[in-house]
Amino acid sequence: MAPSHVLRCCQRALNWIPVLFINLVVGWSYYAYVVELCVYTIPNNAERISYLVIFHIFLTMFVWSYWKTICSRPAAASKAFGLPRAEKELYEREERAETQQEILKKVARDLPVFTRTAGGAIRYCDHCQIIKPDRCHHCSTCEMCVLKMDHHCPWVNNCVGFSNYKYFVLFLAYASLYCVVICATVIKYFIKFWTKQLPDTHAKFHILFLFFVAALFFVSILSLLSYHLWLVGKNRTTIEAFRAPVFINGQDKSGFSLGFKRNVAEVFGDEAKYWIFPVFSSLGDGLSFVTRLVHIDPEQANSVLQHNGKSPADGKADPCVLGNNIQHTPDDSKEKNDAGQTVSVTMESGP
Repeated sequence: MAPSHVLRCCQRALNWIPVLFINLVVGWSYYAYVVELCVYTIPNNAERISYLVIFHIFLTMFVWSYWKTICSRPAAASKAFGLPRAEKELYEREERAETQQEILKKVARDLPVFTRTAGGAIRYCDHCQIIKPDRCHHCSTCEMCVLKMDHHCPWVNNCVGFSNYKYFVLFLAYASLYCVVICATVIKYFIKFWTKQLPDTHAKFHILFLFFVAALFFVSILSLLSYHLWLVGKNRTTIEAFRAPVFINGQDKSGFSLGFKRNVAEVFGDEAKYWIFPVFSSLGDGLSFVTRLVHIDPEQANSVLQHNGKSPADGKADPCVLGNNIQHTPDDSKEKNDAGQTVSVTMESGP
């Protein structure tokens, strides 16, 4: 037990090396820009002050969004997705996979779960012992199931998912703008040093290297930012982009796409004034998602989760609770009413 514990602690410490590297680069860039460029190289006070103001604005937004991405704990599934005590005991005693699936289907019938494994089975995590909510995946590094998991990023030493995906996209955006500001303001003095219009001083190395590093980081970050903006527009995660989610009625790579505007709102929220700030404004709770095939009333989904969460040991199904055994029909739209609850089922053929 002791050696494994030590190895785990060492691994966790090593996981912070990429974060330490990023912070060292940012710290050096701050020194090179503020001290070597603005203090020692730029002769004009107005130019120096304007550069410092712009630089610190983008640096603040960059660092703010970066550390929000790092410090936001990945969102986990609620206890409503755990097996009730009786079903859990049956599941653990049962050795036949078919019977285990029947137990899972019985429990999942009362949950807003519409995705399946590639073989059509209920998605269940043996490590966390929960039925996985839609878009939820187990991260072996974080050792937990993460809601709307996108990927585990070593540069932030954290899982990127429902709780911090907006922060991650903003981090990439502000990192790109930070590099643009550096390149745009440094290039004038970069050319002067390169063409020997300025004397060789200790600032020369820092300014030349600062321009190259900022340009290199900009190219790499911009490509990653472009990819994630494309994912936001399609309402997909990185995992879903490589492996299309499987629904009750088959695989659909665009199953969660609701149109560009609604897709953007899913991540950034429906109030534009919060979009540029790393504050949480994403829509939903990460446990249930509106899809192109099954439109769930959010209040109805919440009532389902609250019901299951309050009765973890009760295996009985409430007749007024939303079930996922909805029969999809080729009609354009159909509504089913049950005890005041409404579920809208919509079939779309477009991407």
